[in-house]
Amino acid sequence: MTHRSDAVTVAGLRKSYRGHEAVRGVSFTIAAGEIYALLGPNGAGKTTTLEILEGFRARDEGHVDVLGCDPGNRADGRRLRESIGLVLQDIAVEPYLTIRETIARNAGYYPNPRDVDEVIELTGLTGKDRAKVKELSGGQKRRLDLALGVIGNPRLLFLDEPTTGFDPSARHEAWQVVRNLQAAGTTIMLTTHYMDEAQALADRIAVIAGGEIVATGTPATIGGRDSARKRIRFTLPPGVTPSDLPVPATATTSAAGERTATVEVGDPTRALHDITGWALHHGHPLDNLTVSQPSLEDVYLSLTDQPTPPPAPQPTTRSQP
Repeated sequence: MTHRSDAVTVAGLRKSYRGHEAVRGVSFTIAAGEIYALLGPNGAGKTTTLEILEGFRARDEGHVDVLGCDPGNRADGRRLRESIGLVLQDIAVEPYLTIRETIARNAGYYPNPRDVDEVIELTGLTGKDRAKVKELSGGQKRRLDLALGVIGNPRLLFLDEPTTGFDPSARHEAWQVVRNLQAAGTTIMLTTHYMDEAQALADRIAVIAGGEIVATGTPATIGGRDSARKRIRFTLPPGVTPSDLPVPATATTSAAGERTATVEVGDPTRALHDITGWALHHGHPLDNLTVSQPSLEDVYLSLTDQPTPPPAPQPTTRSQP
Protein backbone atom coordinates (compact mmCIF):
# COMPACT_ATOMS: atom_id res chain seq x y z
CA MET A 1 0.00 0.00 0.00
CA THR A 2 1.24 3.49 -0.83
CA HIS A 3 2.36 5.54 2.16
CA ARG A 4 -0.07 8.35 2.85
CA SER A 5 2.49 10.94 1.69
CA ASP A 6 3.16 9.09 -1.57
CA ALA A 7 0.95 9.18 -4.64
CA VAL A 8 2.88 6.43 -6.45
CA THR A 9 5.03 3.55 -5.25
CA VAL A 10 6.87 1.28 -7.68
CA ALA A 11 9.13 -1.54 -6.44
CA GLY A 12 10.93 -4.20 -8.46
CA LEU A 13 8.89 -3.59 -11.62
CA ARG A 14 9.65 -5.95 -14.51
CA LYS A 15 8.20 -6.39 -17.99
CA SER A 16 9.43 -8.48 -20.93
CA TYR A 17 8.45 -8.67 -24.60
CA ARG A 18 9.37 -11.75 -26.63
CA GLY A 19 12.32 -12.55 -24.44
CA HIS A 20 13.56 -8.96 -24.16
CA GLU A 21 13.32 -7.46 -20.66
CA ALA A 22 12.18 -3.90 -21.35
CA VAL A 23 11.82 -2.93 -17.66
CA ARG A 24 14.31 -4.47 -15.24
CA GLY A 25 13.62 -4.01 -11.55
CA VAL A 26 12.50 -0.38 -11.65
CA SER A 27 11.72 1.21 -8.26
CA PHE A 28 10.73 4.77 -7.32
CA THR A 29 8.17 6.77 -5.34
CA ILE A 30 6.33 9.99 -6.16
CA ALA A 31 5.30 12.14 -3.22
CA ALA A 32 1.80 13.56 -3.20
CA GLY A 33 1.81 17.05 -4.66
CA GLU A 34 5.21 16.92 -6.37
CA ILE A 35 6.20 17.14 -10.03
CA TYR A 36 8.25 14.06 -10.87
CA ALA A 37 10.01 13.76 -14.24
CA LEU A 38 10.86 10.40 -15.78
CA LEU A 39 13.47 11.00 -18.48
CA GLY A 40 14.95 8.54 -20.93
CA PRO A 41 15.67 7.90 -24.61
CA ASN A 42 13.32 6.03 -26.89
CA GLY A 43 13.36 2.32 -26.11
CA ALA A 44 14.62 2.81 -22.55
CA GLY A 45 11.47 1.40 -20.90
CA LYS A 46 9.87 4.73 -20.10
CA THR A 47 6.64 4.24 -22.04
CA THR A 48 6.21 0.69 -20.77
CA THR A 49 6.60 1.91 -17.19
CA LEU A 50 4.01 4.65 -17.71
CA GLU A 51 1.53 2.28 -19.37
CA ILE A 52 1.77 -0.06 -16.39
CA LEU A 53 1.16 2.81 -13.95
CA GLU A 54 -1.81 4.02 -16.02
CA GLY A 55 -3.37 0.55 -16.13
CA PHE A 56 -2.94 0.01 -19.87
CA ARG A 57 -0.37 -2.77 -19.66
CA ALA A 58 0.10 -5.71 -17.28
CA ARG A 59 3.39 -6.12 -15.41
CA ASP A 60 5.30 -9.37 -15.09
CA GLU A 61 6.66 -8.77 -11.59
CA GLY A 62 6.85 -6.11 -8.92
CA HIS A 63 4.65 -3.92 -6.75
CA VAL A 64 2.80 -0.90 -8.14
CA ASP A 65 0.48 1.34 -6.14
CA VAL A 66 -1.09 4.43 -7.72
CA LEU A 67 -3.27 6.53 -5.41
CA GLY A 68 -4.03 3.43 -3.35
CA CYS A 69 -4.98 1.39 -6.44
CA ASP A 70 -3.25 -1.52 -8.12
CA PRO A 71 -3.33 -0.64 -11.84
CA GLY A 72 -3.13 -4.33 -12.66
CA ASN A 73 -6.24 -5.16 -10.65
CA ARG A 74 -9.38 -4.90 -12.78
CA ALA A 75 -11.46 -4.23 -9.65
CA ASP A 76 -9.49 -0.99 -9.10
CA GLY A 77 -9.84 0.11 -12.74
CA ARG A 78 -12.76 2.50 -12.45
CA ARG A 79 -11.46 4.17 -9.29
CA LEU A 80 -8.05 4.62 -10.91
CA ARG A 81 -9.44 6.11 -14.15
CA GLU A 82 -11.52 8.60 -12.18
CA SER A 83 -8.46 9.73 -10.20
CA ILE A 84 -5.87 10.24 -12.96
CA GLY A 85 -5.59 12.45 -16.01
CA LEU A 86 -3.59 11.80 -19.18
CA VAL A 87 -1.99 14.27 -21.57
CA LEU A 88 -0.58 12.00 -24.28
CA GLN A 89 1.44 12.84 -27.37
CA ASP A 90 -1.41 11.97 -29.71
CA ILE A 91 -5.06 12.24 -28.69
CA ALA A 92 -7.83 11.43 -31.15
CA VAL A 93 -10.71 13.91 -30.93
CA GLU A 94 -13.67 14.63 -33.19
CA PRO A 95 -12.45 17.29 -35.68
CA TYR A 96 -15.89 18.88 -36.21
CA LEU A 97 -16.61 19.53 -32.53
CA THR A 98 -15.64 22.85 -31.02
CA ILE A 99 -13.13 23.16 -28.21
CA ARG A 100 -15.95 23.80 -25.73
CA GLU A 101 -17.98 20.83 -26.96
CA THR A 102 -14.96 18.54 -26.78
CA ILE A 103 -14.07 19.54 -23.23
CA ALA A 104 -17.71 19.40 -22.07
CA ARG A 105 -18.13 15.93 -23.55
CA ASN A 106 -15.07 14.63 -21.70
CA ALA A 107 -16.26 16.25 -18.48
CA GLY A 108 -19.20 13.86 -18.57
CA TYR A 109 -16.87 10.90 -18.11
CA TYR A 110 -15.94 11.95 -14.57
CA PRO A 111 -17.91 12.11 -11.30
CA ASN A 112 -16.40 15.41 -10.13
CA PRO A 113 -15.07 17.33 -13.16
CA ARG A 114 -13.65 20.83 -13.18
CA ASP A 115 -15.78 23.64 -14.53
CA VAL A 116 -15.47 23.85 -18.33
CA ASP A 117 -14.94 27.63 -18.33
CA GLU A 118 -12.27 27.27 -15.63
CA VAL A 119 -10.39 24.71 -17.73
CA ILE A 120 -10.66 26.83 -20.88
CA GLU A 121 -9.15 29.77 -19.03
CA LEU A 122 -6.56 27.63 -17.23
CA THR A 123 -5.21 26.23 -20.50
CA GLY A 124 -5.16 29.52 -22.42
CA LEU A 125 -8.04 28.73 -24.78
CA THR A 126 -10.23 31.70 -23.89
CA GLY A 127 -11.57 33.25 -27.08
CA LYS A 128 -10.95 30.07 -29.05
CA ASP A 129 -13.58 27.86 -27.41
CA ARG A 130 -16.00 28.18 -30.36
CA ALA A 131 -13.37 27.11 -32.89
CA LYS A 132 -13.62 23.61 -34.35
CA VAL A 133 -10.83 21.19 -33.58
CA LYS A 134 -9.92 20.88 -37.26
CA GLU A 135 -9.20 24.64 -37.38
CA LEU A 136 -6.65 24.63 -34.55
CA SER A 137 -2.91 25.13 -34.87
CA GLY A 138 -0.50 22.57 -33.46
CA GLY A 139 0.02 24.59 -30.28
CA GLN A 140 -3.73 25.10 -29.82
CA LYS A 141 -4.35 21.37 -30.22
CA ARG A 142 -1.74 20.72 -27.54
CA ARG A 143 -3.57 23.13 -25.22
CA LEU A 144 -6.76 21.18 -25.89
CA ASP A 145 -4.90 17.96 -25.01
CA LEU A 146 -3.94 19.57 -21.71
CA ALA A 147 -7.53 20.70 -21.12
CA LEU A 148 -8.79 17.14 -21.67
CA GLY A 149 -6.19 15.88 -19.22
CA VAL A 150 -7.30 18.16 -16.39
CA ILE A 151 -11.09 18.36 -16.94
CA GLY A 152 -11.62 15.31 -14.72
CA ASN A 153 -10.02 17.14 -11.76
CA PRO A 154 -7.36 14.42 -11.39
CA ARG A 155 -5.34 13.84 -8.26
CA LEU A 156 -2.49 12.55 -10.47
CA LEU A 157 -1.76 13.89 -13.95
CA PHE A 158 0.49 12.14 -16.47
CA LEU A 159 2.06 14.69 -18.81
CA ASP A 160 3.72 13.18 -21.90
CA GLU A 161 5.72 15.78 -23.86
CA PRO A 162 3.20 18.50 -22.89
CA THR A 163 4.70 21.41 -24.88
CA THR A 164 5.45 19.74 -28.20
CA GLY A 165 4.66 22.24 -30.97
CA PHE A 166 4.66 25.28 -28.64
CA ASP A 167 6.67 28.41 -29.37
CA PRO A 168 8.90 29.67 -26.51
CA SER A 169 6.27 32.05 -25.16
CA ALA A 170 3.55 29.39 -25.20
CA ARG A 171 5.88 26.91 -23.51
CA HIS A 172 6.44 29.26 -20.59
CA GLU A 173 2.70 29.87 -20.32
CA ALA A 174 2.11 26.11 -20.27
CA TRP A 175 4.72 25.71 -17.54
CA GLN A 176 2.78 28.19 -15.44
CA VAL A 177 -0.38 26.13 -16.00
CA VAL A 178 1.48 23.08 -14.69
CA ARG A 179 2.71 25.01 -11.66
CA ASN A 180 -0.84 26.22 -10.99
CA LEU A 181 -2.09 22.64 -11.08
CA GLN A 182 0.59 21.61 -8.61
CA ALA A 183 -0.30 24.54 -6.35
CA ALA A 184 -3.90 23.30 -6.39
CA GLY A 185 -2.72 19.92 -5.06
CA THR A 186 -2.30 17.87 -8.24
CA THR A 187 0.57 15.38 -8.36
CA ILE A 188 2.24 15.39 -11.78
CA MET A 189 4.36 12.78 -13.55
CA LEU A 190 6.16 14.41 -16.45
CA THR A 191 8.00 12.97 -19.44
CA THR A 192 9.83 15.29 -21.78
CA HIS A 193 12.81 15.43 -24.13
CA TYR A 194 13.31 19.13 -23.28
CA MET A 195 15.87 19.31 -20.49
CA ASP A 196 15.03 22.95 -19.80
CA GLU A 197 11.42 21.86 -19.20
CA ALA A 198 12.49 19.25 -16.66
CA GLN A 199 14.81 21.80 -15.06
CA ALA A 200 12.01 24.38 -14.81
CA LEU A 201 9.22 22.12 -13.56
CA ALA A 202 10.44 19.00 -11.79
CA ASP A 203 10.93 18.69 -8.05
CA ARG A 204 12.70 15.38 -8.65
CA ILE A 205 13.97 13.51 -11.69
CA ALA A 206 14.60 9.86 -12.50
CA VAL A 207 16.60 8.85 -15.58
CA ILE A 208 15.82 5.45 -17.11
CA ALA A 209 18.16 3.72 -19.58
CA GLY A 210 18.25 0.12 -20.70
CA GLY A 211 15.17 -0.65 -18.64
CA GLU A 212 16.75 0.49 -15.36
CA ILE A 213 16.71 3.65 -13.27
CA VAL A 214 20.29 4.89 -13.54
CA ALA A 215 19.99 8.08 -11.49
CA THR A 216 17.54 10.00 -9.33
CA GLY A 217 17.69 13.37 -7.64
CA THR A 218 16.68 16.98 -7.90
CA PRO A 219 17.47 18.88 -11.11
CA ALA A 220 20.39 20.49 -9.30
CA THR A 221 21.91 17.32 -7.82
CA ILE A 222 21.11 14.44 -10.19
CA GLY A 223 24.17 12.69 -11.52
CA GLY A 224 26.39 14.70 -9.15
CA ARG A 225 25.73 18.01 -10.89
CA ASP A 226 26.19 19.97 -7.69
CA SER A 227 29.61 18.45 -6.97
CA ALA A 228 30.87 18.24 -10.56
CA ARG A 229 33.89 20.22 -11.71
CA LYS A 230 33.07 23.73 -12.92
CA ARG A 231 34.03 25.04 -16.35
CA ILE A 232 35.61 28.43 -16.92
CA ARG A 233 35.51 29.49 -20.57
CA PHE A 234 36.73 32.58 -22.42
CA THR A 235 38.00 33.58 -25.84
CA LEU A 236 41.76 33.24 -26.07
CA PRO A 237 43.37 36.62 -26.75
CA PRO A 238 45.31 36.93 -30.03
CA GLY A 239 48.72 35.29 -29.86
CA VAL A 240 47.96 33.46 -26.59
CA THR A 241 48.11 29.65 -26.29
CA PRO A 242 46.79 27.47 -23.42
CA SER A 243 50.37 26.98 -22.20
CA ASP A 244 50.62 30.74 -21.61
CA LEU A 245 47.79 30.66 -19.07
CA PRO A 246 48.46 30.46 -15.31
CA VAL A 247 46.21 27.38 -14.93
CA PRO A 248 45.92 24.13 -16.96
CA ALA A 249 43.56 24.66 -19.90
CA THR A 250 42.48 23.24 -23.24
CA ALA A 251 41.50 25.11 -26.38
CA THR A 252 38.99 24.53 -29.17
CA THR A 253 38.64 26.37 -32.46
CA SER A 254 35.26 27.20 -33.95
CA ALA A 255 34.43 27.06 -37.65
CA ALA A 256 34.82 30.84 -37.70
CA GLY A 257 38.35 30.50 -36.35
CA GLU A 258 37.60 31.75 -32.81
CA ARG A 259 39.61 29.94 -30.14
CA THR A 260 38.01 29.22 -26.78
CA ALA A 261 39.93 28.23 -23.65
CA THR A 262 38.32 25.84 -21.16
CA VAL A 263 39.49 25.36 -17.59
CA GLU A 264 37.90 22.63 -15.43
CA VAL A 265 38.24 22.98 -11.65
CA GLY A 266 36.47 21.89 -8.48
CA ASP A 267 36.47 25.39 -6.97
CA PRO A 268 36.56 28.16 -9.57
CA THR A 269 37.33 31.00 -7.14
CA ARG A 270 41.12 30.56 -7.04
CA ALA A 271 41.33 29.79 -10.77
CA LEU A 272 39.33 32.92 -11.63
CA HIS A 273 41.61 34.99 -9.39
CA ASP A 274 44.71 33.63 -11.16
CA ILE A 275 43.25 34.06 -14.66
CA THR A 276 41.95 37.60 -14.16
CA GLY A 277 45.17 38.64 -12.42
CA TRP A 278 47.20 37.29 -15.34
CA ALA A 279 44.93 39.05 -17.84
CA LEU A 280 45.23 42.39 -16.03
CA HIS A 281 49.01 42.08 -15.75
CA HIS A 282 49.42 41.39 -19.48
CA GLY A 283 46.63 43.66 -20.69
CA HIS A 284 44.62 40.84 -22.23
CA PRO A 285 40.82 41.04 -22.54
CA LEU A 286 38.80 38.02 -21.39
CA ASP A 287 35.95 38.17 -23.86
CA ASN A 288 32.95 35.85 -23.37
CA LEU A 289 34.09 34.83 -19.89
CA THR A 290 31.66 32.34 -18.31
CA VAL A 291 31.64 30.00 -15.33
CA SER A 292 29.28 27.03 -15.49
CA GLN A 293 28.65 23.55 -14.17
CA PRO A 294 27.55 20.60 -16.31
CA SER A 295 24.03 21.22 -17.54
CA LEU A 296 21.16 18.84 -16.96
CA GLU A 297 21.48 17.90 -20.63
CA ASP A 298 25.19 17.09 -20.15
CA VAL A 299 24.33 14.81 -17.24
CA TYR A 300 21.42 13.20 -19.08
CA LEU A 301 23.54 12.40 -22.13
CA SER A 302 26.29 10.87 -20.01
CA LEU A 303 23.78 8.74 -18.09
CA THR A 304 21.96 7.47 -21.18
CA ASP A 305 24.94 6.83 -23.45
CA GLN A 306 24.27 3.35 -24.80
CA PRO A 307 26.17 1.91 -27.76
CA THR A 308 23.31 -0.38 -28.81
CA PRO A 309 19.72 0.84 -28.24
CA PRO A 310 17.38 -1.85 -26.88
CA PRO A 311 14.55 -3.15 -29.10
CA ALA A 312 11.40 -1.03 -29.18
CA PRO A 313 8.49 -2.33 -27.05
CA GLN A 314 5.10 -3.37 -28.35
CA PRO A 315 2.80 -0.67 -29.77
CA THR A 316 1.31 1.63 -27.18
CA THR A 317 -2.08 0.88 -25.72
CA ARG A 318 -2.61 4.28 -24.12
CA SER A 319 -5.65 6.40 -24.91
CA GLN A 320 -7.91 9.01 -23.40
CA PRO A 321 -11.38 7.97 -22.15
